[in-house]
Amino acid sequence: MPIPTVLVILADGFEEIEAVTPIDLLRRAGAKVTLAYLGEGPTVTGRSGLSLVAEVPLDAVGTSAFDCVLVPGGPGVTLLRADPRVAALLRLQAARGGWIGAICAAPLVLKDAGLLQGRRFTAHPSVVKELPDALGGERTVVDGKLFTSRGAGTALDFGLLAVENLFGRDAAASIAKSICS
Repeated sequence: MPIPTVLVILADGFEEIEAVTPIDLLRRAGAKVTLAYLGEGPTVTGRSGLSLVAEVPLDAVGTSAFDCVLVPGGPGVTLLRADPRVAALLRLQAARGGWIGAICAAPLVLKDAGLLQGRRFTAHPSVVKELPDALGGERTVVDGKLFTSRGAGTALDFGLLAVENLFGRDAAASIAKSICS
């Protein structure tokens, strides 16, 4: 079985917990996780001042295929929404039938890409005016190959769900047990 590949799109202002937690859990499971930066990079600074060094600029990703694309939330979502390359990449991922995960305010990026119509999803309460159909009472929601989560407090659930989607329930349970979740 090939090693699952994951792309995480980072913009300045990303919510650190929502990026680092799933990256860590996916790498523990054995996924090849690539961090792509939106801006000048490669250092991308989160909302609380934690900086990550991404491997590639978003332009370098081109039309590369990934098993999953993850979009963390936080104030950086504004930059993600303003960049048409992000929506185009997400539409391509959906057309290929690959997994897409978005947490917190990041479902706004999916909305802009036209990927939420008729779908079940959740999002942070702060964006409910733009996403009135969000299932606010749910920590995570899976609809087909789309999975969403509410916010920083659900980042562990979101990361374990990403592991489950790519590696199966047993792998997610094993990772959860190993970190005493």
